[in-house]
Amino acid sequence: MTTTREAPAPGVIRSLIPARIDRLPWSPFHTRMVIALGVAWILDGLEITVASAVVDKLTEADTLHLSTGQAGFIATIYLIGEVVGALFFGQLSDKLGRKKLFVITLAVYLVGSGLTALTIGNGVGWIVFLYATRFISGMGIGGEYAAINSAIDELIPARYRGRVDIAVNGTYWAGAILGTLGTFIFLNVMSPSVGWRLAFLLGPVLGLVIIFVRRHLPESPRWQVMHGHAEEAERSISYIEHEVEQGGRQLERVPDDKAIDLVPAEKIGYFALARVLFKEFPSRSIYGATLMITQSFLYNAIFFTYTLVLGNFYGVDSNKAPLFLIAFAVGNLAGPLTLGHLFDTIGRKKMIAGTYIISGALLALTAFLFRADVLNATTQTIAWCVIFYFASAGASSAYLTVSEIFPQEVRAKAIAVFFAIAQCFGALGPWLYGHLIGDGTDRIPLFYGYLLGAGVMVLGGLVAAFIGVSAEGKSLEDVATPFAARRGSTRAEGAASPRYQS
Repeated sequence: MTTTREAPAPGVIRSLIPARIDRLPWSPFHTRMVIALGVAWILDGLEITVASAVVDKLTEADTLHLSTGQAGFIATIYLIGEVVGALFFGQLSDKLGRKKLFVITLAVYLVGSGLTALTIGNGVGWIVFLYATRFISGMGIGGEYAAINSAIDELIPARYRGRVDIAVNGTYWAGAILGTLGTFIFLNVMSPSVGWRLAFLLGPVLGLVIIFVRRHLPESPRWQVMHGHAEEAERSISYIEHEVEQGGRQLERVPDDKAIDLVPAEKIGYFALARVLFKEFPSRSIYGATLMITQSFLYNAIFFTYTLVLGNFYGVDSNKAPLFLIAFAVGNLAGPLTLGHLFDTIGRKKMIAGTYIISGALLALTAFLFRADVLNATTQTIAWCVIFYFASAGASSAYLTVSEIFPQEVRAKAIAVFFAIAQCFGALGPWLYGHLIGDGTDRIPLFYGYLLGAGVMVLGGLVAAFIGVSAEGKSLEDVATPFAARRGSTRAEGAASPRYQS
């Protein structure tokens, strides 16, 4: 006997789109989409590395002749731009859609970074111009984080979501490798006055190629149907299914009982979002904030003082430091690529807790070896590579977590908020560790700094173990029921409460 569901009430959209997305096999469409969108993290890693590598050259007379303070502020203004961009474009992504924003944000980055290379003089006007271009570049990349993470999670089938998101976030370190190699060549082969400009053009050249690929990607059908654009959503999902079937895969029909009833949601601003996050999702908000803050503090502390430690404690020449940085970046890239699938198989809670706690424990062990002065530049780098092999997978999972544990309607804004919080705390790391390093004559202050970093990561792992969310293999709508579904369906309302339990 076949039962027929009642017709949806007026104003309610009954949709199979989430189920149709999650039942898709992996296809060339998904590969193309991940490459086109995932370049955001490569660009960020490249930008940070280039700026760090050329900052010393910009103080020389034949370049911009900046003071050390003026040169150091370049990184600060870029990070401020990232925070502003994440918050501004994150809200627009939830309001206007993912596709518009992942084209706009990349264009903003291209303009900002391209104009940086055109800075000519060192007068007040040109310094303001330089800072403005770095701020614009940062805004573009910050906006990418919110829009791209949302789009990837909404377009990737549930069983692949963890490994794909973690691998994509981990490609930050592929950008760091490209940036290191590029600046090493440009600054050592070409004259400094030309080399630093070409280094800042590495990202825009890559971005120009990718922006044309992005233009042909569909909008997220999940975003469209949640906002009442049912016909557009049907066209988008049909396009995706056609692309998959072009590869020779025959797609099975999705049964009607997989449908979800939706009432298009009203727009939610940041003030309303704060209430939603900390009133309706207090444990998830604490969980997401802890993961983001702890990894950001550790990474900024270690990465931005990496060459200072090598130079002050191990006597590494500044011209050879990039070679050690490449090794460090390779270790960071390998972690997400080789461990990512375990977040879908072993599970989110176990893997997130494990990677955070293991990396913290290894850092504590290395701290004691550092204090005993039994390491050299090579063994210290090897130790960091092993530590951050695990820490990098954990850090990437933090971005995955905050993008999948909150409802569809606030996903991009939630990513933006936690990214901004993490960056603010992360900015304390380089400042603190820079003071602890001092002139390199006393290891004890930095020893305690490393123990602090280890404790921070262990704390993040313990929080994941106790209040983490088991999201592996689950549809986004099962991990966090959309507000539209909670209002639009008796079935969804009845299931809403247990769905928000960890």
